[in-house]
Amino acid sequence: MKILVINWQDIKNPFGGGAEVHLHEIFKRIVIMGHEVTLLCCCIDGEPFEELIDGIRVIRRGNRSLFNFIVKKNYIKLIEQNNFDIIIDDINKIPFYTPLFVKKPLLAISHHFFGTSIFREVDVVSGIYVYLAEFLVNLIYKKIQFAVVSQSTLDEFIERGFSRNNFTIIENAIHQTEYPMKVSNKNESPVITYFGRLKKYKSVQHLLYSFKELTLEYPEAKLYIMGRGNYETELKNLAKHLSIDNSTTFFGFVSEKQKIELLSESWVVVNTSIKEGWGITNIEANACGTAVVSANVPGLRDSVNDGQSGLLYEFGKINDLTSKIKQIICTEKSLNQFSNGALEWATGFSWDTSAQKMLYLCEKVIKEFKLI
Repeated sequence: MKILVINWQDIKNPFGGGAEVHLHEIFKRIVIMGHEVTLLCCCIDGEPFEELIDGIRVIRRGNRSLFNFIVKKNYIKLIEQNNFDIIIDDINKIPFYTPLFVKKPLLAISHHFFGTSIFREVDVVSGIYVYLAEFLVNLIYKKIQFAVVSQSTLDEFIERGFSRNNFTIIENAIHQTEYPMKVSNKNESPVITYFGRLKKYKSVQHLLYSFKELTLEYPEAKLYIMGRGNYETELKNLAKHLSIDNSTTFFGFVSEKQKIELLSESWVVVNTSIKEGWGITNIEANACGTAVVSANVPGLRDSVNDGQSGLLYEFGKINDLTSKIKQIICTEKSLNQFSNGALEWATGFSWDTSAQKMLYLCEKVIKEFKLI
């Protein structure tokens, strides 16, 4: 099978996130199964226009801001040179509207809609642009088969009037051999950790306010912030304003090795985002034997087994967030119970399983197309 995937970014792109990990981990495994995968995405400064990454042929064209406007032209060129069996449209923020010009078997992947939450991240004009672009999905993709990463994302589509019959849930997962899959020794002091992109809609400031409350009872506690993004300066200024900067470490970008070490020694990992497609960072923390406290919002709630792998709190409620963190770290017995529960939950998520599901769905879409 020859597969063409269209996505804004590839795994090397510094702006990439969970969507790119999902794409790369699944389709590199499909390559190992004996299939050809080509990825069309935007350019990255300092990276070649074409290269092979884990067996995936990556073709980079155009800049990140305007990539969606050149997709059709580059798709036509690629389709003239290659006899692709199926096209994968990985919808991430601004759609490519491929049903308007793709005349081959087509499968879409969706992680979540931004909806009105986009206005927390960008200015009004940009927000309206993204909001309207997502609205057009309702009109243009109505008959297309979708792979979505969570029940929450599926529920969003159903609310938009889509048929349940057109959807398959293919979860985010982890490469279990790359994680400890055990509970390691924790830091002597309570370590509360966030890792992910530092974007406004991720609401990391809520964790800083919560940590300030936490230090009143646990003055020796430490706050780790792993990741980078355009909200980092504001967060550092807030840490100083709250007088927790001496207890807070901003690590910026970390290697996979350092990420696992820091997650393993953490007592709790916190996810404060207002909305996600899934919550792969929750599972990664669990695979390091660390429980999570996560906002009870679409996507994130799907990746937490509330009461076992961690606890859910009401988004934006700082007191509730602080209370849930304390509930986990209050005693050694509680900490051990949640740490072991987190590890047990993580064992159920495998990229190999997700890749098999995706391959089966591709074959199904191709077969149904031939019947039309």
